[in-house]
Formats: sequence, structure tokens, C-alpha cells
Amino acid sequence: MRIDTYINLYGLRKVEKDCTSLHFFVYLMGLCSLWYNFFMELSEIYSGAFSGTGNRNCPKVSFEVYPPKNSNISNLFEELRILKKYNPVLVSLTYGANGGLNRFSTEDLKSIRDLDLNLMPHFTCVSMLKSEIEKYIVSIENLGIENILALRGDISDYIDINDIDFKHANELVDFIVSKTTLSIGVAGYPEGHIESMSLEDDIKYLKQKVDAGASAIFTQLFYDNNKFYDYIERIKKAGINLPVIAGIMPVRSVEQINKMTSLARITLPNKLKNIIEKYPDDIKNAAFDFVLEQCQELINNKVDGLHFYTLNHSDLVSKILDNIYIGG
Repeated sequence: MRIDTYINLYGLRKVEKDCTSLHFFVYLMGLCSLWYNFFMELSEIYSGAFSGTGNRNCPKVSFEVYPPKNSNISNLFEELRILKKYNPVLVSLTYGANGGLNRFSTEDLKSIRDLDLNLMPHFTCVSMLKSEIEKYIVSIENLGIENILALRGDISDYIDINDIDFKHANELVDFIVSKTTLSIGVAGYPEGHIESMSLEDDIKYLKQKVDAGASAIFTQLFYDNNKFYDYIERIKKAGINLPVIAGIMPVRSVEQINKMTSLARITLPNKLKNIIEKYPDDIKNAAFDFVLEQCQELINNKVDGLHFYTLNHSDLVSKILDNIYIGG
């Protein structure tokens, strides 16, 4: 974060004027600690020198949440307060998911930031003009936010691809780099994006995003770790050496699984398929150990981080992390 932004956010100039030198020094040290823990760029977070938990044996965890459909954000705040105890390195906030316009307001971002959470808002470019995009990303930076996840976004029926300024995520990454100092995350797809002709083609597109200025890769959710390990090897051969954060989604229902596998390329291992077939009415509990073992294996294999798609629920994620920390 630029120091002038930091000073303005926390009223440091006023404190400097009103306090004695000793008081000011103590106050400054407290702010520096806050800054270190909650306002870090992606390259700093995943450098290997920082662990949000304070224990390098524990994984770097992050959480994704989305704007509540009923606009009642108080319940989401409660879930975030529960998840905060796991010291997430960041919380990502979705933007216009599935081609829609549902997004967090500026006031929402301020309120979530005030929970002392390091934020990474998502941003999709397919439904906005260049002037609107510049206004938004600059406003994000002015809030003192360090990171952004740059996505093309889903192209819905009402969007004419010929009428938009940015058609691909690498173009958005390049634009953000030219207009801000934001640290940029991008999406990776261990089994290939559903629109890609092949995984090889998809990795070529990923390389374009990386070359444009990305700092970290957050993967789509997956349940087959072997697909993830193969993906890591493939992108390394393509010359991509950024941190790759594994996308994890605890299983809440059969409907959730069916929806996700219909929208994206996600392989279900036979073990998980058998659990779903055997316990369709209790899948939330029945599949828990599967996802826990998935996470533990990734940690044992030195994954750069675990990014949990929470669906705005803390219960299963908390249970997983409690068991990882006990057994890890």
C-alpha cells in the first residue's frame, strides 16, 4: 500500500499532531503491525516468508464469499468473524458472478475491511466499458486495498462480445497494471476452462495473463488432486512459476455438486462418486472426510495455499481447518 493512502486511512497525520513523540511512536508501531498482517500484496503473502497463522507448518488459507442475494450482509459478517480466527491471508469477494450484476458496494468493502481482513475483490470486465473499469479499480486502490482478482467473467445472453472493450482476462490484467499498483491474482483451471479446446490451449491463455503482470494463480475448485499435480507440472513446463493456490469447495449437497460439474470441467473421483450415491441425503457429513483428506494431502505436498469457496458458510470450512491444525 502507498504510505500516503495508509496515513490517510488511519488518521495518522491527526495523531501525529495531537500526541507526544512517545505516544506517536507507540501508535505507529501498532499500525505497522496491523499493516504487516492485514495489508500485504500477493507476492508478499505467498513468498514463503509469511504465514497468516503464525505457524509455517500450517497452510496459508484464504476464503471466498459472495454478496448475499437478500442484501442482508449482517449474516455474512458473522460467518467472517468465525472464519477470522483461522488468520486468513486474504478474503476474496466475488463480482458479477455467472454474468450477473450482483456485487459488493463500496460501503460493504469498507465494512469488511474494518474486520481487519486483507481483501481481494474480484473484478470481471465483460459487462463494463474501459472508463467504468478504470473508475472502479482506482476506487479499490483508494480504499487501501492491495489485491484484485482479474477475470473475464461469464458472457451472458445479453452481452454482445463485439461491444465490450476487453474480451480476455489478460487484457484486463494489462490495463490494471497500467492504471494502478494493485497486486493481481488470476484464475487457473486444473482441467481446463470449459470453453477451451484443450488444457494446452488453456495454459497458453494463462501464460498470457501471467506475462501481462499477474502475481498469483487461484484455481477453480477440484476434487482430484492428481489433476492438480499434473496441472502444476504442465504450467511449470510452460514457463509459469507463480504461486498456485488450490481451490477447495466442501461438499454441502448433491445439488451443489451437480451444478458445479455442469458449469465447469471438474472430475469426481470414484471414491467421491460412491459416497454421493450411497449417502445422497447426508452428503454434507458423508463427504467431509473426503475433502479433509484432500486438503491434508495437498498440505503434505507443500501446496502454496488453500482457497476455500465457502458459499458464505463457515461450518464445514471451520471443521476442516480444526482437523488439519490438530492432525497437521
